[in-house]
Amino acid sequence: MEKRLFTSECVTNGHPDKVADSISDAILDACLAQDPGSRVACETMVTTDFCLICGEITTKANVDYKAVAREAIRAIGYTHEGDGFDADTVEIQCRIHTQSADIALGTNDEVGGAGDQGMMFGGACTQTPELMPLPAALSRALCNKLTECVHENDLLRPDGKTQVTVEFDEDGKVVGVDTVVVSIMHSADFRMDALRAYIRENVIAPVLAQYGFDVNTVPHIFINPTGHFVIGGPNGDTGLTGRKIIVDTYGGYFSHGGGAFSGKDPTKVDRSAAYMARYMAKNLVAAGLAEQVQVQLAYAIGVAEPVSVRVDSYGTGKVSDETMTELLRKTCDLTPAGIIRKLDLRRPIYASTAAKGHFGVGDKSWEQTDIAPKLRELAGI
Repeated sequence: MEKRLFTSECVTNGHPDKVADSISDAILDACLAQDPGSRVACETMVTTDFCLICGEITTKANVDYKAVAREAIRAIGYTHEGDGFDADTVEIQCRIHTQSADIALGTNDEVGGAGDQGMMFGGACTQTPELMPLPAALSRALCNKLTECVHENDLLRPDGKTQVTVEFDEDGKVVGVDTVVVSIMHSADFRMDALRAYIRENVIAPVLAQYGFDVNTVPHIFINPTGHFVIGGPNGDTGLTGRKIIVDTYGGYFSHGGGAFSGKDPTKVDRSAAYMARYMAKNLVAAGLAEQVQVQLAYAIGVAEPVSVRVDSYGTGKVSDETMTELLRKTCDLTPAGIIRKLDLRRPIYASTAAKGHFGVGDKSWEQTDIAPKLRELAGI
């Protein structure tokens, strides 16, 4: 019988697209640190020895965008001469202007409308302690462990990718890990046999153990399967803000509305409502109302209240999906202003999300389960 497999991937913060995300979010944080009311939509492109920062920023903050970008690049680890992308020598250009006055008419603090139309999804399930799908959680944990090793081992470079395939039974329960793929950029001085042994022992084995799996029982493990990975980062591929939207969410396990996160201030519901949807889904699961939940929110530009709210528990709910939807509406203020207040989003907290992940990691406000007891009480279970 064919196995029931699901695969998710992740990339390190040194991947070209993540370099761009990190710069955009570093600039967002720099603006919010001085002016919490900043309106930011910052896009970045990186390629060989070049970085372009553009977008719309309206702020009272005085920010040296180029200096912020260089520090973000340096923190990632692009500091080696000859790698084609170096924090100290990369050329940086800025093409930034202010937010459209037409958009501001419906989204200013007096009106409080959504910054754009669109739909956003959040999900949670019982596959991991952090209530994330296991394939996404493992691939993210492997990437974060890779990044730690990059800063500990001078023979490694920041660009890397992971991919994990998990087997499920017919009831959707985890059977085991079927395949792990890890690719990491490295110095030409790192012998391939030594690199593969190092990654297996220092990255794959401890991460699998953290989730209760033994590296020796995984049927398929591929480490730098094409061989040498010396040319990488923005020198190997051009990177753009917002191109890793599945990596940034649930690894394809739950739906995605199409909107990216990085470089956007919290008035942009692409970001804030996706965080709120995760918060609500996680609290429903933490309350024991379902084993797996997806929440959809949708907005119209300039309109504060969502045009729709939907819960799908995939048949795992202790109460109906309609009841859970009603409970969320009673418990949560889903206007953009209400989301910002509840999750305290006008803070410089976003650079770490670009680097380490948005969901299932850290102590972010949208990862808290503080309304789970209230939801359980209202549901009467």
